[in-house]
Amino acid sequence: MISGSTGAARAADGPGDPSKAPAPVPAQAAGPTDDDLMASATNTSSVLTYGMGPRAQRFSPLTTINADNVAKMVPAFASSLGGEKQRGQESQPIVYDGVIYVTGSYSRLFAFDARSGEKLWEYDARLPDGIMPCCDVVNRGAAIYGDKIIFGTLDAHLVALNRKTGKVIWNKTLADYSAGYSFTAAPMIVKGKVIYGNSGGEFGIIGKVEARDVNTGELVWSRPTVEGNMGMLNGKESTMTGKLNASWPGDMYKNGGGATWLGGTYDPDTNSLFFGTGNPGPWNSNLRPGDNLYTSSVLAIDPDTGEIKWHYQYTPHDGWDFDGVNEFIPFDATINGKPMKLGAQANRNGFFFVLDRTNGKFISATPFVSKITWATGYDKKGRPMFDPNNRPGPPTGEKGNTVFSAPSFLGGKNWMPMAFSQQTGMFYVPSNEWGMDIWNEPITYKKGAAYLGAGFTIKPLYEDHIGVLRAIDPTTGKIKWEYKNKAPLWGGVLTTAGNLVFTGTPEGYLKAFDAKTGKELWKFNTGSGVVGSPVTWEQDGEQYVAVMSGWGGAVPLWGGEVAKAVKEISQGGSLWVFKLPRQ
Repeated sequence: MISGSTGAARAADGPGDPSKAPAPVPAQAAGPTDDDLMASATNTSSVLTYGMGPRAQRFSPLTTINADNVAKMVPAFASSLGGEKQRGQESQPIVYDGVIYVTGSYSRLFAFDARSGEKLWEYDARLPDGIMPCCDVVNRGAAIYGDKIIFGTLDAHLVALNRKTGKVIWNKTLADYSAGYSFTAAPMIVKGKVIYGNSGGEFGIIGKVEARDVNTGELVWSRPTVEGNMGMLNGKESTMTGKLNASWPGDMYKNGGGATWLGGTYDPDTNSLFFGTGNPGPWNSNLRPGDNLYTSSVLAIDPDTGEIKWHYQYTPHDGWDFDGVNEFIPFDATINGKPMKLGAQANRNGFFFVLDRTNGKFISATPFVSKITWATGYDKKGRPMFDPNNRPGPPTGEKGNTVFSAPSFLGGKNWMPMAFSQQTGMFYVPSNEWGMDIWNEPITYKKGAAYLGAGFTIKPLYEDHIGVLRAIDPTTGKIKWEYKNKAPLWGGVLTTAGNLVFTGTPEGYLKAFDAKTGKELWKFNTGSGVVGSPVTWEQDGEQYVAVMSGWGGAVPLWGGEVAKAVKEISQGGSLWVFKLPRQ
């Protein structure tokens, strides 16, 4: 790595004989506009946004590769990220103007030629020694706009690079990494603003959603996600989030967690951003009586001002680290004969939620995993019906009572994004079957230290499988089909109008399934665990599918007995691209 306080970009080839200098780079398009990003769900020649559209449904209308011919799909090329920086590769590729952009572990960004796989340039953030990533050194993707490609770093910076050269355009410090702040999500761009959330909820930070001018990087607004903290708009204090001490005791809101570490979705119909919020801090819920707004929730936010339009709290007074950051995906459907604008989320706590996205009204919550112990369900008002015997009690001495809870804190579904098919009307949810022994411990806040106040041991529920890919009808909550996998599922899902569903496995496979029946139609082993999110596009008259390969993430770090079961999986770092063979 070339040293430097802002990182360095490197061309694929170093200096050499001038007579062998590469040919001039062909003129490239000016770059995606706001209108392009809003229309990206139907743009089959590019992948312009995280989630393949502002609503992040991860659905492609392409049909060239379909359930009848996917078995013939072969690799087009594989491109290595190189070096010793392996670990989890959770990125989703961005594809534009003949270039594939992917982020890598340790806050790197790469540009590859979309036809040959040749590396065009690489940017390495120069990370300080004191970074404190909670759950591996991952990065989930970048955002593209005009001449810029933008991503966040583990030392809580947001960096805009020239998409043609990799040179820095602007670099902004978002927060103090020494307090536990970091950045792992893919940012999104709405109305000329880069909108993002922060990471670091396990360190007693304050969750925020923020917007910056895409051209300058200057802060436009900031919205804390923990009640009692003050927002900002155009350089001045705006409004307080919630009401001081309404659901938090004393000063605990000052270290309340609620990190928005997965990023958001956007619904043009209602002009609303939807951001999920993380767990409250500390995990020991006995120290913070109350609902602890707005943690473990979904917030609808005005992208122009940062004001909260409505909220829904999935897990009030969360005592199991269930978070609420999983993607909230807007979709339209008919419920009881009434066409509705809805949103869905598969929560860490094991329930699949459907809400009215215009006002946050609760529609339904149905289990999507086989075992849930912390609650028996949700009442008509959308409040969970807790099992009081399943909440870890206050510590007496070094620890409190141990309870067995399912799902585990790694969730019925964790960060890995689900997909919604406009063809079948179903959501495809990567889920896991595991529980945990959990107990509370004494804890006080200390800057830069883990702020848990709990101990745990994760255990698989079944001997033959942990991961389960499930197809769910959101109008009924019924599971239409499921595919069981021995290791946990930790990668995103893609669905297409070709009646296909793609997802990866830790065993190294990218797999394709029949979207209607769940039948496995194709698989290919990439050599390392697949924990990235696949995408598809067309170029030169052919359809391509791409995914990152590289085992890592939270499972091998936090997985307890589960981690032992996957310890032989090799790490890696490569981009794999597939297509049908030429006729």
